[in-house]
Amino acid sequence: MARPALRRVMLVLAAACGLSVANIYYAQPLLDPIASAFKVSQGSAALVVTVTQLGYALGLVALMPLGDLLENRALASRTLLITAAALVAAAVAPGFGVFLVVSVLVGVTSVVAQILIPFAAHLAPEEERGKFVGTVMTGLLLGILLARTMASLVAAAWGWRAIYLISGVLMVVISAVLVKLLPRRHPDHPHGYGHLMKSIVGLAREEPILRRRAICQALLFGAFSCFWTSVAFELIRRHHMGQIGIGAFALVGAAGAVAAPVSGRLGDLGHGKAASGTALVLGIAAMVLAGVGAGSVVVLAVAGVLLDLAVQCHQVLSQRVIYGLRPDARARINTVYMTTVFLGGAAASGASGAVHSMWGWTGVTALGAVLVLIALVLWAIDALRDRPASGRR
Repeated sequence: MARPALRRVMLVLAAACGLSVANIYYAQPLLDPIASAFKVSQGSAALVVTVTQLGYALGLVALMPLGDLLENRALASRTLLITAAALVAAAVAPGFGVFLVVSVLVGVTSVVAQILIPFAAHLAPEEERGKFVGTVMTGLLLGILLARTMASLVAAAWGWRAIYLISGVLMVVISAVLVKLLPRRHPDHPHGYGHLMKSIVGLAREEPILRRRAICQALLFGAFSCFWTSVAFELIRRHHMGQIGIGAFALVGAAGAVAAPVSGRLGDLGHGKAASGTALVLGIAAMVLAGVGAGSVVVLAVAGVLLDLAVQCHQVLSQRVIYGLRPDARARINTVYMTTVFLGGAAASGASGAVHSMWGWTGVTALGAVLVLIALVLWAIDALRDRPASGRR
């Protein structure tokens, strides 16, 4: 593929990843109007976030491995059409039960973003894989970070259901664009779905680099989840912010998007191992800064930016490495990796609530710092044990 065409395809993949993954975050700032519309408690409305996340986890395990079995362009484009149908159903849902069911389907099918990232790795030249994966990851990150703000703005203008209709239309458009621009890719996996799923366990067992990278990123993402799960309480109680202020604060994380392409290039130049360690040190520094500087919104914002930079840098570098392990199994490798990362973030997010209740913001930041410190220890052990193989790491 010619370079201009390849750049254009990567930008489309970045947009597709960002818009599809945003679907699992739209509900978070809309729980109050959702509760009012369906006449349920706010606690019940919060189930929307839970079931959507559970649907995404199910998609990671059950749907994402199909990237190693089915033709990739068709898989991605058709999955997006199902997402569109689920989003429209959510927009017109007559009752809360229906809304919960279609929210699960939205979560399951939004995993198409994780199907497209290995696709980007297949299309990219070997010597520039990190750069192009970083470009696509930038789109994914912006989708995650801007989803809550966009949902709030659209809801303020046209009501909470509008964001689901708008996103449904966008999914159809993106599906058509993918069909037009992406080349076909037929995986060469010779067996069926059952064998494909069994092989995932084998990959986790046989690839120690995959395990280490997944665990380290899960720990770092756990710290990220601790920060962003609990910082709203700090902003409300200590700094007396409202929802608009909290939404504006969340935008600082968008600065982390710049780390994705830069870290990808560092990996392409052979500096991936050192850059990964630097990202982990940066993560620890961010959590310490957030703890000692909690009295200043500016310091909290700086800590948030540093933490996002660390998470995205380590993510891109890790994916660059694991996609080089077995090119014929990239979707399954991504399944092992992302499922581990997702579970780590979910566990840390849940723990942060209990920690915040007992020890406040100081306890949350200490927990996050310890998680990243464990990851740094694992990185150091790996670096000291096997320096000659660092090119693969």
